[in-house]
Amino acid sequence: MGRQQTESVQSDRESLKSLKTENMSVDSCEILHIMPGRGKKRGRPSDSSEVTPDAKKRAIPKEDEKKKVKVTHHTHPDFTVPGIPLTLGEGDVGQLGLGEDVMERMRPAVVKLDDKIVQGVCRGMHTVCLTSKGEIITFGCNDESGLGRDTSEEGSETYPAKLDLSYKVLQVSAGDSHTAILTEDGHVYAWGNFRDANGSMGLTSGGIRKDPLEMCPGETVVKIVSGGDHLVCLTNKGEIFTGGCAEQGQLGRVAECFAGRGSRRGVDSILKMGPVRCKKHGSRKHARFSDIWAGQYVTFAKEKESGDIYSWGLNNYFQIGFDDMQNRFTPEWVPSFAAHNKKWTKIQAGQHHTMLLDEEGKVYTIGRAEYGRLGLGEDSGEKREPTLVKTLTEKCTDIAAGQSVSLALTEDGTVYGWGMGTSRQLGTGDEEDVWEPVKMSGKQLETRTVVGISSGGQHTVLLAKDNL
Repeated sequence: MGRQQTESVQSDRESLKSLKTENMSVDSCEILHIMPGRGKKRGRPSDSSEVTPDAKKRAIPKEDEKKKVKVTHHTHPDFTVPGIPLTLGEGDVGQLGLGEDVMERMRPAVVKLDDKIVQGVCRGMHTVCLTSKGEIITFGCNDESGLGRDTSEEGSETYPAKLDLSYKVLQVSAGDSHTAILTEDGHVYAWGNFRDANGSMGLTSGGIRKDPLEMCPGETVVKIVSGGDHLVCLTNKGEIFTGGCAEQGQLGRVAECFAGRGSRRGVDSILKMGPVRCKKHGSRKHARFSDIWAGQYVTFAKEKESGDIYSWGLNNYFQIGFDDMQNRFTPEWVPSFAAHNKKWTKIQAGQHHTMLLDEEGKVYTIGRAEYGRLGLGEDSGEKREPTLVKTLTEKCTDIAAGQSVSLALTEDGTVYGWGMGTSRQLGTGDEEDVWEPVKMSGKQLETRTVVGISSGGQHTVLLAKDNL
């Protein structure tokens, strides 16, 4: 277990002790992000006992001949300026893509690639990059086949490598142990593994997947997002499909009594992608959605007509907007988000906190305050409703939440970070916690403008373009 994982264990033990003292109910998910058994010593082949045989060419199965129609959504990387990937933070399992000798980076470092990148994402301990040609590059922990490629050669997981897929990819998402891709004609494929409090669940009831598996057959999907151990898909009809771990309510379609793998409905009903149903607030009509976001144990969705936000999942620190600390197992309209009369354009969530970006470029945070992840100052406590990060005065165009850190990207390409410093994800040059937004700096940023940000459990990924 690495230093950051040890610190995370200590942090969670402290959190559990505090919660017990206050007679609060503590969900098993408080320690799930430790991901027992993952991040094994480099050079060990992935556990092949649960994976399907690997072919040389991991081509997605061919479909019946039909007319291909390229799907579109305003969040697609098509609308992103191609950039150069930079990484920082912990790199002990290769998640920085800088080779087997690099254990950490306190400042952003360039990942050397021949391709231009339009999307770079991370969640747990691996990184996924989408090239401008629709190809996929992965690096990092591959214990549960999240990379989608063979890493039996010692150290190979620490270097970027391209996947041999037969479809052009439009969007990617990454969880703690899984990766998902959206093809240009609206099909979703995934590989890797989901986990719950008892350990490995498999990507399906058949176990861990090393090769791409279609997740929403028969549906035309326009956007995908991943939580730590769940996948969320938005269709062209405004419907939402989810699959994966359901223990904290993050699927939004499984009652609490059936959320565990031991329920009489079985694990297949949880892992298999299924539709999320809910009524519009104040109406008998079924809600249709225009956008989706996912955090470690939570999911958010924007209703198409009203722009209202619905949420479900873990709420032990009020992170999904309800002040009763009760988890939500079905979608509910969030009154605390509506009370601000804001048009929310993006929502990002970590382990116990949530960030919101409004149409004016202002950043709000809600949830747990420890280690500074809300950016509201050292004297600030947990928040039960979205609270403006006042010291961040620049207009922001993007936000990203790691487990216990927050990042914001301004319209001039500057990155600000705050939260836990021990993972070195903030680019401050030290390991001190940061309680208010601080500008990220480093030699590799001096002549570049950042165009994209993502933050995972222990590392951060930036996309930057060279200044003319």
